[in-house]
Amino acid sequence: MIKIGNIQLPEFPLLLAPMEDVSDPPFRRLCKMHGADLMYSEFISSEGLIRDAIKSRKKLDIFDYERPVGIQIFGGDEEAMAMSARIVETVNPDLVDINFGCPVKKVVCKGAGAGVLKDIDLMVRLTKAVVSSTSLPVTVKTRLGWDSNSINIDEVAERLQETGIKALTIHARTRGQMYKGEADWNHISRIKQNPNIEIPIFGNGDIDSPEKALEYKQKYACDGIMIGRAAIGYPWIFNEIKHFFKTGEHLPAPTIEDRLLAVRQHAEWSAEWKGEKLGLIEMRQHYSNYFRGVPHFKDFRKKFLEVFTLAEMDELIKETQHFYSEFQAQI
Repeated sequence: MIKIGNIQLPEFPLLLAPMEDVSDPPFRRLCKMHGADLMYSEFISSEGLIRDAIKSRKKLDIFDYERPVGIQIFGGDEEAMAMSARIVETVNPDLVDINFGCPVKKVVCKGAGAGVLKDIDLMVRLTKAVVSSTSLPVTVKTRLGWDSNSINIDEVAERLQETGIKALTIHARTRGQMYKGEADWNHISRIKQNPNIEIPIFGNGDIDSPEKALEYKQKYACDGIMIGRAAIGYPWIFNEIKHFFKTGEHLPAPTIEDRLLAVRQHAEWSAEWKGEKLGLIEMRQHYSNYFRGVPHFKDFRKKFLEVFTLAEMDELIKETQHFYSEFQAQI
């Protein structure tokens, strides 16, 4: 079993990555239902929490059915990070995670996220500030380094462990790569082989199939895998990987009915959490992902984008299901 503080996880846990504008409670609920073992909130600005920014506070919403769940914070100021960790503790998540990996310019320019990769001493101070201000387990998600000429993950792993963090997730790219190129998990393997490293090390980057998950598990010997983009519109990936690990066989691919049910559940939970109109407007980014690779969905996409109520959603789902039933019958 893998332990993060007092949190017990399966022998080789599958984690849902924190993704801005994606990893909200409705999406997390779907991923939990389909096999995710540990999930994180969207990343939250420490400055935003302290200012009582509505969007930041809303991201603190967690629910018992998604546990264990962590709240991820980012920032470049020690005092702000400490204060935000204390605010996070009030909503009783299972852990606090620090983002030292986000490569987006607006975050990096504030000396936060991957921007901290340039200054390991600052990274250590920020982490210490969070660890010392909360009784919750603290974990970190980071990258290999700023660019290919400054890969510093070996030093980072050892020094962050010394601060008292309970686990480290490594996205096996540099900030310079953003999300392009191939993730180099050899660095993760090297960290795992370091006899000084005792905390769980989770790998992240490029896992998009059960075969690749098994290959990377065996080849790089990390303690678990974090999945991000591959879960968007495809929450089934978690159970598919688990089934493949156990049997070496694939679960049947999700049917049209499975996809429509996932869309309906996601939409319903989004409407409950954000209000019906806003919830369905913000669902628009997800429809194409749920039907990626499905023939003729383009004909329905525009209709889904025009849905404003759950009643309209139900009618459109019936229409879509009827079309694909007829389509299958003609094949």
